[in-house]
Amino acid sequence: MRRWLPELIALPLLPWLLIQGRRTRRITPRLPEAMGPTIGQAQIAGSTEPPQRPLALLTIGESPVAGVGVATHYEAITGQFAAALAMRLQRTVTWQAVGENGATLSDAVKTMLPQVASQKVDIVLIAFGVNDTTAFRSCTRYRAELLQLMRDLQAHLDPRLIVISGIPPIHAFPSLPEPLRYVLGLKAKALDETVEQLIAELPADLGQLRVTRVPILIDINDHALMASDGYHPSASGVSLWARQLATAVAAHLKSIKKSKLAAQQAASKQG
Repeated sequence: MRRWLPELIALPLLPWLLIQGRRTRRITPRLPEAMGPTIGQAQIAGSTEPPQRPLALLTIGESPVAGVGVATHYEAITGQFAAALAMRLQRTVTWQAVGENGATLSDAVKTMLPQVASQKVDIVLIAFGVNDTTAFRSCTRYRAELLQLMRDLQAHLDPRLIVISGIPPIHAFPSLPEPLRYVLGLKAKALDETVEQLIAELPADLGQLRVTRVPILIDINDHALMASDGYHPSASGVSLWARQLATAVAAHLKSIKKSKLAAQQAASKQG
């Protein structure tokens, strides 16, 4: 019942929600995607750490990955996440952004991931959810498409870690009126809970894949963290998000390293 709660609440409000949705799309400023290259490198000047091969980061997602709300991809989530991760790990991070304004998980599976050449990638950030929320995708479909995307990523890129970003706090977006904001907030929460359940119950063929979900913790009431459309994060908001991601990912990479060392020590004792 809980997973269908947004639909049950939305049904009697549907005519009003449709009117609000059309009006919001009409009056909300349409910001462009970020300019400049979608690939780059984050380096640490003067690092005293021994040289290591660069860490490879790929991001795939909707408008924040496309850089809507900021000027360049260095200010968008991919560039800022790479910079924050490089600083935290004291290691060079190469990055590629595959983003599309208005994209859904279905677009990722069908058209976006095929743009990425098969290669070795260490970390993949998946950042979808807002457009799937506004399209009222069912939890079943959302889970299936996310699962397919993870399988494709494993097959083509073999990442060490997949990071799934939490859906932004739609329930607090200043550009959305009530009750539309409330209903979409419920839907976003249902999709987020679907992701948590999927990660906790990964199918056997993905059993060795490391996956984590990192929620977006941004104070929407701080206007400095939001772009002029009240719908996308500003460069400052992206910076906060990037630091939160880097903190979580650094901890997971440390855990992965410890697990590998423990496995190697156990294998050497048995040998």
